[in-house]
Amino acid sequence: MSGNLVECRGLTKSYGGLKALDNVNLTIGSGKIVGILGPNGSGKTTMIKIMNGLLKPNAGEVLIDGEKPGVYTKSIISYLPDRMYFADWMTVEDLMSFFADFYKDFDREKAGKMCSRLGISSKQKVKTLSKGTKEKVQLILVMSRHAKLYLLDEPIAGVDPAARDYILDTIISNYNTDATVIISTHLISDIEKILDEAVFICNGQIMRHDTVDDIRETTGMSVDSLFRTEFRTVPYQGGRDNVR
Repeated sequence: MSGNLVECRGLTKSYGGLKALDNVNLTIGSGKIVGILGPNGSGKTTMIKIMNGLLKPNAGEVLIDGEKPGVYTKSIISYLPDRMYFADWMTVEDLMSFFADFYKDFDREKAGKMCSRLGISSKQKVKTLSKGTKEKVQLILVMSRHAKLYLLDEPIAGVDPAARDYILDTIISNYNTDATVIISTHLISDIEKILDEAVFICNGQIMRHDTVDDIRETTGMSVDSLFRTEFRTVPYQGGRDNVR
């Protein structure tokens, strides 16, 4: 065991002739909140899906807690996809039962209390919830697991500023501090206040990986300002919906 919770070695993934990830090498330890930061189409979602075992790389490998994606890694990863996947007919109670059935580490009581504080009834159906409330419920379910690694793909995209604040507060107040949270986003200014480390990715390549404190101390800039400055002249190669 190396002590790193996540290790990416030469990770490469192509869709046709377009590389979504290009020889990515990355190590992330435990007890951190890490941002995978880049524009839409930069490879963030592809990387998250490979870590979660939903996609296989064309080359290279990823290790989670020393293991390749499989039964063990799925048991320690709590994953928030970039799209809602619950059926409209399901109630909030159905969703909690679904998570309780699939994940031994799911804290149903905790999830119920968080929903109650928001005034969300367990009897409400998904189809009756607003987009922002759906996002909150999905995040509550994910953060109510006692996981080692939380993979959150664009958790604040498409919701209003008030919902973003709730989502960020939920993330920092409900994860095990020995665990690691990896958040992918292009909304850097909103997320950087909770980050320990930032990983800049553009056109499928890691451009920079540093602590947020070091970035601010060495550049005198915020993470958002540095990203805009360093990558505004980088030719953008994205464009396909499935290269994310």
